[in-house]
Amino acid sequence: MSESTGLDDLFRFEEEPSARSGRARGGRVRWLFRLLLTTAGVTAVVLVGLRAVGLQLSIGIVVAGVLAVLTVRRVTAALAPPPPPRSGTRTPAGEEPGAYNWAARDALRAAINGWERPLDWSSGNQERFTERILPRLGELADERLRQRHGLTREADPPRARALLGDPLWSFLETPSRRPPSPRDLAAIVAELEKI
Repeated sequence: MSESTGLDDLFRFEEEPSARSGRARGGRVRWLFRLLLTTAGVTAVVLVGLRAVGLQLSIGIVVAGVLAVLTVRRVTAALAPPPPPRSGTRTPAGEEPGAYNWAARDALRAAINGWERPLDWSSGNQERFTERILPRLGELADERLRQRHGLTREADPPRARALLGDPLWSFLETPSRRPPSPRDLAAIVAELEKI
């Protein structure tokens, strides 16, 4: 920085004319010229084709039809989803970046959302917890019992109670007056995983 540069010079802001405005005008003119050429070419081909088979149509109708088709084509191209990644591309060797793509739709995210939203929604309301979460936990317990031991809580209550343990059994059968804390819920899930 030279000695003659002062603070006023450093903090002065002058808008520079953007080079983009010139490019935008040139792009629009180019697009319009290309549209006119395409319309004229397609119109000529359609008119020649129609005359070859003995049909005559007004040039205005043909031009309007061609412009309509080109407009629909442009709109659908703008609204089309991006193409899928090529499956034949080679993935680079080495470690993965380690970042989870939360925008992707996968079964893990769907399962997490299936529990996260109802848990959050019923966190302070016992009635909601009893209606929404407790039946899901009961279904999980029954499914674990069915897969591992071939029974459900309804089919063989004494054996199911012995396998679940008294704290988990009483939690599932007699709901408490208040929703469990996150720590209590983690202990319940840990007990479910032990089945």
